[in-house]
Amino acid sequence: MEVVLLEANNNRIVLCGANAYDKKYYFNEQFKGIPASIQEELHIICVLFTEEVGGVFTIVFEADGSVSLETNADDDDIYYDEIGSGLLVSEIRRKRRELLESLSLYYRVFILKEDLSGMLDEEE
Repeated sequence: MEVVLLEANNNRIVLCGANAYDKKYYFNEQFKGIPASIQEELHIICVLFTEEVGGVFTIVFEADGSVSLETNADDDDIYYDEIGSGLLVSEIRRKRRELLESLSLYYRVFILKEDLSGMLDEEE
């Protein structure tokens, strides 16, 4: 199983991901403007996720700029922890909420070229 590298359906773009089968990590160079410390944090999140539950884990930007955390596994992978993966995704969403919101803001401003002033009005 391969991590989808760039664009998937509906203008979704993979930011990064890790694959337990290949023992590889991928970071989309389109987003090299993200600070190195954030890139390293994403690397750690992805690799630790696949080390703990197996399978493939990706962080994806949706067409609207929101961030999705996705995990899947080969059908014949008896070691993949489906329940654990769901719990870990929820934990990452909860503990890394601020990081995920910042990534969404980065995508909306630098990739989608949305007006920042409009976003600030939304938050009020």
